[in-house]
Amino acid sequence: MASTESEVALKFRFFQVYKDGRIQLFWPHWDKIPPYDDPITGVRSKDVTISSEPPVSARIFLPKLTNPNNHHKFPLLFYVHGGGFSMMSAFSPHYHNFCSSVSAQAGVIVVSIEYGLFPKRRLPACYEDSWAALQWVESHVGGNGPKPWLNDHVNFKKVFFGGDSAGGNISHTLVYRVGAIGLPGVKVDGVILVHPFFGGTEDDEMWLFMNPIHGGLKDPKLKPPAKDLAKLGSERVLIFVAEKDDLNVAGKNYYEELKKSGWRGRVELVENHGEDHCFHLRHPTYEKALQLTNKFVSFIKND
Repeated sequence: MASTESEVALKFRFFQVYKDGRIQLFWPHWDKIPPYDDPITGVRSKDVTISSEPPVSARIFLPKLTNPNNHHKFPLLFYVHGGGFSMMSAFSPHYHNFCSSVSAQAGVIVVSIEYGLFPKRRLPACYEDSWAALQWVESHVGGNGPKPWLNDHVNFKKVFFGGDSAGGNISHTLVYRVGAIGLPGVKVDGVILVHPFFGGTEDDEMWLFMNPIHGGLKDPKLKPPAKDLAKLGSERVLIFVAEKDDLNVAGKNYYEELKKSGWRGRVELVENHGEDHCFHLRHPTYEKALQLTNKFVSFIKND
């Protein structure tokens, strides 16, 4: 008879749970690369520690300065990476390259967040870490925050939130909190959700397991209600969905429900036909990936 150490009690898309309570991630490791200055685009990057307990950090991308001595102000993109709340990193090649590319093309400072992951830190840690990081960014509004790049070069009246998959879900919670309680000195111009995760898929039960203080299938983080959607603290929202993605319907439902909620902003939906979840990160030079990135950039530039 097998011991409880080897008996699987629950199995989800990204991990399985043994009867003794042990959790095994199916993809526990991923590559990370250090920040560097890109000699081709001129984008510089550096890592910062936001909090040591709990551990929260970020990678900041600064576009090329035509005159290093001037204090040119750029828009800011607060980016939240995906990975099913349990994988990936702001420091992985996929996310470094994407954020660096957006920074160069859109002329935007990017703050890409490294938040706590399941199972080391269960939900709602990722939401609280991201909100704490956003407040840390806001601490630079008066020009006396801890990081000169943000003090000297951010236009806090033109801030964007962005994220893919789980990061899209987290980004929604951030813009809702900004709308509900405010973020002094910061004006959120737009939000970009790439293939976002919301309720209504087979992964709902996985999310509930990851979050021991959840509110069930109608938890507002999983299934945002109309009253929350109506409070989004942004003037514009851009949503990408991929035709072959399991999250396709959830993204479309969010789009439709946002339009009906009473929110007074503008929302746009773009479907990536023939494509699967977050294809643009795996194949960034592919024609349709370039189209997605170009749309992402043009939304920030408001072309």
